Amino acid sequence: MDARAYWLAWSRIPGIGAIALQRIYNHFGCLAVAWEASGEELAAVSGLGGRTLEKVMSVRSQINPHQLLQDHLQDNPRFWTPVDQVYPRLLWEIDAPPPILYYRGQFCEKENSGQVPLVAIVGTRQPTPYGIRWTRHITQTLVKHGFTIVSGLAEGIDTEAHTATLEAGGRTIAVLGTGVDVIYPAKNRTLYQNILQQGLVMSEYPAKTPPNRVNFPRRNRIIAGLCRAVIVIEAPSKSGALITAKDANESGRDVYVLPGRVDDYASQGCLRLLANGATPILSELDELIKMLGAIPTLDVTISPNSTSSKMVSPPPQPHLPPDLATIFAVVPVEPQSFDLIVQQTGLSPGMVSSSLLQLELMGLITQLPGMQYQRC
Repeated sequence: MDARAYWLAWSRIPGIGAIALQRIYNHFGCLAVAWEASGEELAAVSGLGGRTLEKVMSVRSQINPHQLLQDHLQDNPRFWTPVDQVYPRLLWEIDAPPPILYYRGQFCEKENSGQVPLVAIVGTRQPTPYGIRWTRHITQTLVKHGFTIVSGLAEGIDTEAHTATLEAGGRTIAVLGTGVDVIYPAKNRTLYQNILQQGLVMSEYPAKTPPNRVNFPRRNRIIAGLCRAVIVIEAPSKSGALITAKDANESGRDVYVLPGRVDDYASQGCLRLLANGATPILSELDELIKMLGAIPTLDVTISPNSTSSKMVSPPPQPHLPPDLATIFAVVPVEPQSFDLIVQQTGLSPGMVSSSLLQLELMGLITQLPGMQYQRC
């Protein structure tokens, strides 16, 4: 809870967006440590200076992170931060992972851990009958092969993808550009309620956040970041789906495109993606399923209670200085959170963070997403 409070507090400071916050986290290794840092120490963070630093120093003094968390939970009881073990593992890999990710609906831990593959299907808000037909065909085929479908609850292709998933009995995730309690467009209210029963709704914006045109392009990086691949069905030359495809490319995700006619307005963006190297979807979907199936699933963290984990013996204790030895002794073979390590050692977060970094550089431990540590 302490670590979550600091992720929330930092995200409330004007000028500190997802990229800046990740830089602060990477620099200090712990946002609680960064919260107590001096102006001179904060100035060492890349891009943090001038008016932004002045704003940080001014606003930070007015925020009590723990009280902020308690107040925030009243309207936003369900959210993840990067320190939560169930924070979507693939999402942490992108350049600007959301510091706070709100959700409603039926949570599936295997999706967040990467064991169940997620595929995004996006496209124009004004699809042709051709686009609708292929959206439903591709979606239902993917659902039958065990994929979870991700989209943005917008009109058009997004709506068709969510609807086809639910009709096929699959799971779908809607990433919103509003708060998770705000339905936009309003005509998708029934679809939204059905997704809550058979999937998940996510957003980086807190409850009651209304529609804002600048929020929707930003949310596209989350759609791409959650998934192993993005499928663009129909997209004009100026389309939000192209932003999602760009975000996917920058995050190392595969991009697949449904080809269209050269003189078709709804396919101009798709044709440009194909010219830039995206993979075309051909008439038979066997090849698409084969390519998506070739993407390896992420390694599964072994449960401490599993038989396999009991067979794993910790490596011998190396010869270390007393302060490093104390911290290394409490880092187990299984992933352990930073906060729990601090609690077990009784040392300050700053000292623990510095020592963990030294142990990592020595090749004795490794850091995992969500500020989890384990022995190598």
